[in-house]
Amino acid sequence: MPAETSFRNARIVLADEIVDGSLLVRDGAIAGIDHGGAASGEDMDGDYLIPGLVELHTDHLEGHFSPRPGVRWNALAAVQAHDAQIATSAITTVFDCLRLGSDENEGFVRGEMRVLADAIELASDEGRLRAEHFIHLRCEVSTPDVLHALEDFHHEGRVKLASLMDHAPGQRQFQTMEQYTLYYKIKRGLTDDAFAVFVAKRQDQSARYSAPHRKAIAEHCRAHGITLASHDDATLDHVGEAIEDGVRLAEFPTSVEAARASHDAGLSVLMGAPNIVRGGSHSGNIAARDLAEAGILDVLSSDYVPSSLLHGVFKLAEDVDAIKLPDALRLVTENPARTVGLDDRGSIAPGKRADLVRVRWQGGVPVVRGVWRQGVRVA
Repeated sequence: MPAETSFRNARIVLADEIVDGSLLVRDGAIAGIDHGGAASGEDMDGDYLIPGLVELHTDHLEGHFSPRPGVRWNALAAVQAHDAQIATSAITTVFDCLRLGSDENEGFVRGEMRVLADAIELASDEGRLRAEHFIHLRCEVSTPDVLHALEDFHHEGRVKLASLMDHAPGQRQFQTMEQYTLYYKIKRGLTDDAFAVFVAKRQDQSARYSAPHRKAIAEHCRAHGITLASHDDATLDHVGEAIEDGVRLAEFPTSVEAARASHDAGLSVLMGAPNIVRGGSHSGNIAARDLAEAGILDVLSSDYVPSSLLHGVFKLAEDVDAIKLPDALRLVTENPARTVGLDDRGSIAPGKRADLVRVRWQGGVPVVRGVWRQGVRVA
Protein backbone atom coordinates (compact mmCIF):
# COMPACT_ATOMS: atom_id res chain seq x y z
CA MET A 1 0.00 0.00 0.00
CA PRO A 2 1.46 3.36 -0.97
CA ALA A 3 1.86 5.64 2.05
CA GLU A 4 0.44 8.62 0.19
CA THR A 5 -1.57 9.15 -2.99
CA SER A 6 -3.17 12.28 -4.39
CA PHE A 7 -5.81 12.97 -7.00
CA ARG A 8 -6.22 16.30 -8.78
CA ASN A 9 -8.60 17.93 -11.22
CA ALA A 10 -11.56 15.98 -9.85
CA ARG A 11 -15.22 16.75 -9.24
CA ILE A 12 -15.32 15.44 -5.68
CA VAL A 13 -18.77 14.41 -4.45
CA LEU A 14 -19.02 15.17 -0.75
CA ALA A 15 -21.96 14.45 1.55
CA ASP A 16 -23.90 17.55 0.51
CA GLU A 17 -21.99 19.24 -2.31
CA ILE A 18 -19.71 18.74 -5.27
CA VAL A 19 -16.37 20.54 -5.25
CA ASP A 20 -13.74 20.94 -7.93
CA GLY A 21 -10.40 20.18 -6.39
CA SER A 22 -7.92 17.59 -5.21
CA LEU A 23 -7.85 14.81 -2.66
CA LEU A 24 -5.02 13.46 -0.53
CA VAL A 25 -4.94 9.85 0.71
CA ARG A 26 -2.52 8.72 3.38
CA ASP A 27 -2.16 5.21 4.85
CA GLY A 28 -5.44 4.05 3.32
CA ALA A 29 -7.54 6.93 4.66
CA ILE A 30 -8.63 10.31 3.36
CA ALA A 31 -6.18 12.87 4.72
CA GLY A 32 -7.34 16.09 3.09
CA ILE A 33 -9.58 17.78 0.56
CA ASP A 34 -8.42 20.86 -1.32
CA HIS A 35 -11.14 22.95 -2.94
CA GLY A 36 -8.67 24.33 -5.41
CA GLY A 37 -6.10 23.01 -7.81
CA ALA A 38 -3.03 20.91 -7.03
CA ALA A 39 0.31 20.82 -8.78
CA SER A 40 0.79 17.05 -8.47
CA GLY A 41 -1.22 13.86 -8.24
CA GLU A 42 -3.12 11.60 -10.61
CA ASP A 43 -5.14 13.70 -13.04
CA MET A 44 -8.87 12.84 -12.89
CA ASP A 45 -9.49 14.91 -16.04
CA GLY A 46 -12.63 16.47 -14.55
CA ASP A 47 -14.29 13.14 -13.76
CA TYR A 48 -16.35 12.58 -10.63
CA LEU A 49 -14.56 11.14 -7.61
CA ILE A 50 -17.12 9.41 -5.39
CA PRO A 51 -17.08 7.10 -2.37
CA GLY A 52 -16.94 3.37 -3.10
CA LEU A 53 -20.43 1.90 -3.17
CA VAL A 54 -21.76 -0.30 -0.35
CA GLU A 55 -23.98 -3.15 -1.57
CA LEU A 56 -26.20 -4.86 1.03
CA HIS A 57 -28.23 -7.31 -1.05
CA THR A 58 -27.01 -9.17 -4.11
CA ASP A 59 -27.48 -12.83 -5.01
CA HIS A 60 -25.28 -12.38 -8.07
CA LEU A 61 -22.74 -14.90 -6.73
CA GLU A 62 -25.27 -17.72 -7.21
CA GLY A 63 -25.16 -17.30 -10.98
CA HIS A 64 -21.39 -17.80 -11.03
CA PHE A 65 -21.58 -20.84 -8.74
CA SER A 66 -24.45 -22.42 -10.70
CA PRO A 67 -24.28 -21.01 -14.25
CA ARG A 68 -26.76 -23.64 -15.50
CA PRO A 69 -29.35 -25.80 -13.70
CA GLY A 70 -27.55 -28.70 -12.08
CA VAL A 71 -24.08 -27.30 -12.87
CA ARG A 72 -21.69 -26.33 -10.04
CA TRP A 73 -18.62 -24.24 -10.81
CA ASN A 74 -15.43 -24.24 -8.77
CA ALA A 75 -16.44 -22.16 -5.74
CA LEU A 76 -13.20 -20.18 -5.52
CA ALA A 77 -13.30 -19.35 -9.23
CA ALA A 78 -16.96 -18.36 -8.89
CA VAL A 79 -16.17 -15.98 -6.03
CA GLN A 80 -13.32 -14.38 -7.97
CA ALA A 81 -15.44 -13.88 -11.09
CA HIS A 82 -18.25 -12.39 -9.02
CA ASP A 83 -15.81 -10.11 -7.19
CA ALA A 84 -14.33 -8.83 -10.45
CA GLN A 85 -17.74 -7.75 -11.70
CA ILE A 86 -18.64 -6.23 -8.32
CA ALA A 87 -15.47 -4.12 -8.19
CA THR A 88 -15.72 -2.89 -11.76
CA SER A 89 -19.30 -1.85 -10.98
CA ALA A 90 -17.89 0.64 -8.42
CA ILE A 91 -18.77 -1.51 -5.38
CA THR A 92 -15.99 -1.67 -2.80
CA THR A 93 -18.01 -3.26 0.04
CA VAL A 94 -20.42 -6.08 -0.76
CA PHE A 95 -22.73 -8.27 1.28
CA ASP A 96 -23.00 -11.55 -0.63
CA CYS A 97 -26.40 -13.17 -0.22
CA LEU A 98 -26.36 -16.85 0.72
CA ARG A 99 -29.73 -18.57 0.93
CA LEU A 100 -30.70 -20.68 3.94
CA GLY A 101 -33.64 -23.04 3.72
CA SER A 102 -33.63 -25.62 0.95
CA ASP A 103 -36.25 -25.94 -1.74
CA GLU A 104 -36.09 -29.03 -3.91
CA ASN A 105 -37.23 -26.92 -6.84
CA GLU A 106 -34.46 -24.31 -6.52
CA GLY A 107 -31.50 -26.65 -6.83
CA PHE A 108 -29.38 -25.72 -3.80
CA VAL A 109 -29.14 -28.06 -0.82
CA ARG A 110 -27.76 -27.64 2.68
CA GLY A 111 -23.99 -27.38 2.73
CA GLU A 112 -23.56 -25.62 -0.60
CA MET A 113 -23.83 -22.16 0.92
CA ARG A 114 -21.18 -23.16 3.45
CA VAL A 115 -18.94 -24.09 0.51
CA LEU A 116 -19.39 -20.61 -0.91
CA ALA A 117 -18.76 -18.99 2.48
CA ASP A 118 -15.52 -20.96 2.84
CA ALA A 119 -14.46 -19.84 -0.65
CA ILE A 120 -15.15 -16.20 0.26
CA GLU A 121 -13.07 -16.59 3.41
CA LEU A 122 -10.16 -18.26 1.59
CA ALA A 123 -10.17 -15.75 -1.25
CA SER A 124 -10.21 -12.88 1.24
CA ASP A 125 -7.39 -14.34 3.34
CA GLU A 126 -5.23 -14.92 0.28
CA GLY A 127 -5.75 -11.39 -1.08
CA ARG A 128 -7.55 -12.56 -4.20
CA LEU A 129 -10.45 -10.12 -3.94
CA ARG A 130 -10.80 -6.49 -4.97
CA ALA A 131 -13.85 -5.56 -2.87
CA GLU A 132 -14.36 -6.30 0.81
CA HIS A 133 -16.88 -9.11 1.23
CA PHE A 134 -19.33 -9.76 4.05
CA ILE A 135 -22.17 -12.30 4.16
CA HIS A 136 -25.91 -11.65 4.11
CA LEU A 137 -27.94 -14.72 5.07
CA ARG A 138 -31.27 -14.86 3.20
CA CYS A 139 -33.34 -16.97 5.58
CA GLU A 140 -36.44 -18.52 4.00
CA VAL A 141 -38.40 -18.85 7.23
CA SER A 142 -41.13 -21.05 5.71
CA THR A 143 -38.76 -23.93 4.94
CA PRO A 144 -38.48 -26.84 7.38
CA ASP A 145 -34.68 -26.88 7.55
CA VAL A 146 -33.76 -23.19 7.76
CA LEU A 147 -32.69 -23.39 11.44
CA HIS A 148 -30.51 -26.41 10.71
CA ALA A 149 -28.88 -24.50 7.84
CA LEU A 150 -28.29 -21.55 10.18
CA GLU A 151 -26.22 -23.84 12.41
CA ASP A 152 -23.59 -23.95 9.66
CA PHE A 153 -23.00 -20.22 10.25
CA HIS A 154 -23.17 -19.95 14.04
CA HIS A 155 -19.47 -19.12 14.30
CA GLU A 156 -19.06 -17.21 11.02
CA GLY A 157 -17.77 -13.74 11.82
CA ARG A 158 -18.24 -12.52 8.26
CA VAL A 159 -22.03 -12.69 8.67
CA LYS A 160 -23.17 -9.11 9.34
CA LEU A 161 -26.72 -9.13 7.93
CA ALA A 162 -29.64 -11.57 7.82
CA SER A 163 -33.06 -11.18 6.21
CA LEU A 164 -36.34 -12.84 7.14
CA MET A 165 -38.02 -13.99 3.94
CA ASP A 166 -41.24 -15.83 3.13
CA HIS A 167 -42.03 -16.29 -0.55
CA ALA A 168 -45.19 -18.38 -0.05
CA PRO A 169 -48.04 -17.42 -2.40
CA GLY A 170 -50.82 -15.11 -1.31
CA GLN A 171 -48.84 -12.61 0.73
CA ARG A 172 -45.88 -10.20 0.71
CA GLN A 173 -44.20 -10.22 -2.72
CA PHE A 174 -46.84 -12.52 -4.14
CA GLN A 175 -50.07 -11.00 -2.82
CA THR A 176 -51.77 -11.97 -6.08
CA MET A 177 -51.27 -15.22 -7.95
CA GLU A 178 -50.46 -13.63 -11.31
CA GLN A 179 -46.75 -13.14 -10.70
CA TYR A 180 -46.45 -16.33 -8.65
CA THR A 181 -47.98 -18.29 -11.52
CA LEU A 182 -45.46 -16.75 -13.92
CA TYR A 183 -42.53 -17.54 -11.63
CA TYR A 184 -43.43 -21.05 -10.57
CA LYS A 185 -45.84 -22.49 -13.13
CA ILE A 186 -45.22 -21.04 -16.55
CA LYS A 187 -41.43 -20.81 -16.28
CA ARG A 188 -41.19 -24.36 -14.90
CA GLY A 189 -43.78 -25.84 -17.23
CA LEU A 190 -45.95 -27.22 -14.43
CA THR A 191 -49.38 -28.67 -15.17
CA ASP A 192 -52.42 -27.27 -13.39
CA ASP A 193 -52.50 -30.22 -11.00
CA ALA A 194 -48.76 -30.06 -10.27
CA PHE A 195 -48.96 -26.32 -9.68
CA ALA A 196 -51.90 -26.74 -7.28
CA VAL A 197 -49.84 -29.24 -5.25
CA PHE A 198 -46.85 -26.88 -5.35
CA VAL A 199 -48.92 -23.95 -4.04
CA ALA A 200 -50.66 -25.96 -1.31
CA LYS A 201 -47.34 -27.29 -0.01
CA ARG A 202 -45.78 -23.85 0.28
CA GLN A 203 -48.80 -22.33 1.94
CA ASP A 204 -48.86 -25.18 4.46
CA GLN A 205 -45.15 -24.77 5.20
CA SER A 206 -45.57 -21.02 5.66
CA ALA A 207 -48.43 -21.51 8.11
CA ARG A 208 -46.49 -24.13 10.04
CA TYR A 209 -42.94 -22.77 10.15
CA SER A 210 -42.74 -19.04 9.40
CA ALA A 211 -43.67 -17.58 12.81
CA PRO A 212 -41.47 -19.80 15.03
CA HIS A 213 -38.52 -19.71 12.63
CA ARG A 214 -38.75 -15.93 12.34
CA LYS A 215 -38.58 -15.51 16.11
CA ALA A 216 -35.69 -17.95 16.48
CA ILE A 217 -33.60 -16.28 13.78
CA ALA A 218 -34.32 -12.81 15.18
CA GLU A 219 -33.16 -13.95 18.64
CA HIS A 220 -29.98 -15.44 17.13
CA CYS A 221 -29.18 -12.20 15.29
CA ARG A 222 -29.71 -10.06 18.38
CA ALA A 223 -27.43 -12.33 20.39
CA HIS A 224 -24.65 -12.20 17.79
CA GLY A 225 -24.83 -8.53 16.77
CA ILE A 226 -26.11 -9.31 13.27
CA THR A 227 -28.19 -6.60 11.59
CA LEU A 228 -31.68 -7.90 10.83
CA ALA A 229 -33.73 -7.16 7.73
CA SER A 230 -37.37 -7.78 6.90
CA HIS A 231 -38.36 -8.63 3.35
CA ASP A 232 -41.33 -7.73 1.15
CA ASP A 233 -43.37 -6.12 3.92
CA ALA A 234 -46.80 -5.25 2.52
CA THR A 235 -48.96 -4.21 5.47
CA LEU A 236 -48.75 -2.23 8.70
CA ASP A 237 -48.94 -5.53 10.58
CA HIS A 238 -45.82 -6.70 8.73
CA VAL A 239 -44.03 -3.49 9.72
CA GLY A 240 -45.13 -3.85 13.34
CA GLU A 241 -43.79 -7.39 13.38
CA ALA A 242 -40.48 -6.18 11.94
CA ILE A 243 -40.14 -3.49 14.60
CA GLU A 244 -40.90 -6.02 17.33
CA ASP A 245 -38.21 -8.34 15.95
CA GLY A 246 -35.58 -5.58 16.02
CA VAL A 247 -35.31 -5.12 12.26
CA ARG A 248 -33.15 -2.20 11.05
CA LEU A 249 -33.49 -2.68 7.29
CA ALA A 250 -36.80 -2.99 5.39
CA GLU A 251 -35.99 -4.69 2.08
CA PHE A 252 -38.27 -4.25 -0.93
CA PRO A 253 -41.54 -3.21 0.76
CA THR A 254 -44.38 -3.94 -1.63
CA SER A 255 -46.66 -1.03 -0.70
CA VAL A 256 -46.16 2.69 -0.12
CA GLU A 257 -47.99 2.29 3.18
CA ALA A 258 -45.45 -0.25 4.45
CA ALA A 259 -42.50 1.76 3.14
CA ARG A 260 -43.65 4.97 4.81
CA ALA A 261 -44.36 3.24 8.11
CA SER A 262 -40.93 1.59 8.05
CA HIS A 263 -39.13 4.83 7.24
CA ASP A 264 -41.05 6.79 9.88
CA ALA A 265 -40.13 4.14 12.46
CA GLY A 266 -36.43 4.61 11.75
CA LEU A 267 -35.90 1.54 9.58
CA SER A 268 -33.81 2.01 6.44
CA VAL A 269 -36.03 1.34 3.42
CA LEU A 270 -34.21 -0.56 0.66
CA MET A 271 -35.33 -0.91 -2.95
CA GLY A 272 -33.69 -2.31 -6.05
CA ALA A 273 -31.63 -0.17 -8.39
CA PRO A 274 -32.85 -2.23 -11.38
CA ASN A 275 -36.29 -0.88 -10.46
CA ILE A 276 -34.90 2.66 -10.93
CA VAL A 277 -33.06 1.87 -14.18
CA ARG A 278 -36.02 0.02 -15.73
CA GLY A 279 -38.60 2.52 -14.47
CA GLY A 280 -40.55 0.03 -12.38
CA SER A 281 -40.62 -3.30 -10.56
CA HIS A 282 -40.15 -6.48 -12.59
CA SER A 283 -42.67 -8.20 -10.28
CA GLY A 284 -45.34 -5.54 -10.57
CA ASN A 285 -44.89 -3.97 -7.13
CA ILE A 286 -44.26 -0.30 -6.28
CA ALA A 287 -41.75 1.84 -8.18
CA ALA A 288 -38.59 2.80 -6.27
CA ARG A 289 -38.64 6.22 -7.91
CA ASP A 290 -42.01 6.96 -6.26
CA LEU A 291 -40.49 6.26 -2.85
CA ALA A 292 -37.47 8.43 -3.66
CA GLU A 293 -39.68 11.33 -4.70
CA ALA A 294 -41.68 10.94 -1.48
CA GLY A 295 -38.49 11.04 0.61
CA ILE A 296 -38.96 7.54 2.04
CA LEU A 297 -36.21 5.68 0.17
CA ASP A 298 -33.00 5.21 2.17
CA VAL A 299 -30.92 2.52 0.44
CA LEU A 300 -30.54 1.12 -3.07
CA SER A 301 -29.37 -2.40 -3.84
CA SER A 302 -28.16 -3.80 -7.14
CA ASP A 303 -30.09 -7.02 -6.41
CA TYR A 304 -29.48 -9.04 -9.60
CA VAL A 305 -27.52 -6.53 -11.79
CA PRO A 306 -24.32 -5.18 -10.14
CA SER A 307 -23.88 -2.31 -12.59
CA SER A 308 -27.40 -1.03 -11.85
CA LEU A 309 -26.31 0.42 -8.50
CA LEU A 310 -24.22 3.24 -9.97
CA HIS A 311 -26.52 3.60 -12.98
CA GLY A 312 -29.54 4.04 -10.71
CA VAL A 313 -27.79 6.78 -8.74
CA PHE A 314 -27.08 8.92 -11.79
CA LYS A 315 -30.52 8.25 -13.24
CA LEU A 316 -32.22 9.44 -10.03
CA ALA A 317 -30.09 12.57 -9.96
CA GLU A 318 -30.86 13.30 -13.60
CA ASP A 319 -34.58 12.49 -13.61
CA VAL A 320 -35.82 13.76 -10.23
CA ASP A 321 -35.50 17.51 -9.69
CA ALA A 322 -35.48 17.31 -5.90
CA ILE A 323 -32.65 14.74 -5.82
CA LYS A 324 -29.12 15.95 -6.48
CA LEU A 325 -26.14 13.67 -7.07
CA PRO A 326 -24.88 13.84 -3.44
CA ASP A 327 -28.39 12.92 -2.25
CA ALA A 328 -28.60 9.96 -4.61
CA LEU A 329 -25.12 8.75 -3.73
CA ARG A 330 -25.98 8.58 -0.03
CA LEU A 331 -28.45 5.81 -0.94
CA VAL A 332 -25.55 3.57 -1.98
CA THR A 333 -22.75 4.77 0.30
CA GLU A 334 -23.34 6.47 3.64
CA ASN A 335 -26.85 5.14 4.33
CA PRO A 336 -26.18 1.42 3.79
CA ALA A 337 -22.85 1.66 5.64
CA ARG A 338 -24.55 3.29 8.63
CA THR A 339 -27.40 0.77 8.61
CA VAL A 340 -25.02 -2.15 9.18
CA GLY A 341 -22.66 -0.29 11.52
CA LEU A 342 -19.77 0.31 9.11
CA ASP A 343 -19.03 3.86 10.21
CA ASP A 344 -15.51 3.93 8.76
CA ARG A 345 -16.67 4.29 5.15
CA GLY A 346 -19.44 5.66 2.95
CA SER A 347 -18.36 9.28 2.45
CA ILE A 348 -15.41 11.37 1.34
CA ALA A 349 -14.30 13.03 4.55
CA PRO A 350 -11.02 13.24 6.50
CA GLY A 351 -10.41 10.05 8.44
CA LYS A 352 -12.75 7.87 6.38
CA ARG A 353 -11.47 4.90 4.40
CA ALA A 354 -10.14 5.84 1.00
CA ASP A 355 -12.62 3.65 -0.88
CA LEU A 356 -12.96 5.73 -4.05
CA VAL A 357 -14.34 5.52 -7.56
CA ARG A 358 -13.53 7.63 -10.60
CA VAL A 359 -16.60 7.80 -12.84
CA ARG A 360 -17.82 9.71 -15.87
CA TRP A 361 -21.54 10.12 -16.72
CA GLN A 362 -21.62 9.80 -20.50
CA GLY A 363 -24.46 9.09 -22.88
CA GLY A 364 -26.87 8.12 -20.12
CA VAL A 365 -24.61 5.37 -18.75
CA PRO A 366 -21.87 5.75 -16.11
CA VAL A 367 -18.33 4.78 -17.11
CA VAL A 368 -16.18 3.54 -14.24
CA ARG A 369 -12.58 4.62 -14.91
CA GLY A 370 -10.88 3.65 -11.67
CA VAL A 371 -11.58 1.99 -8.30
CA TRP A 372 -9.49 2.20 -5.13
CA ARG A 373 -9.97 0.35 -1.84
CA GLN A 374 -8.16 1.87 1.12
CA GLY A 375 -6.07 3.86 -1.31
CA VAL A 376 -4.96 0.86 -3.37
CA ARG A 377 -6.15 0.67 -6.96
CA VAL A 378 -8.15 -2.52 -7.52
CA ALA A 379 -9.84 -1.81 -10.88
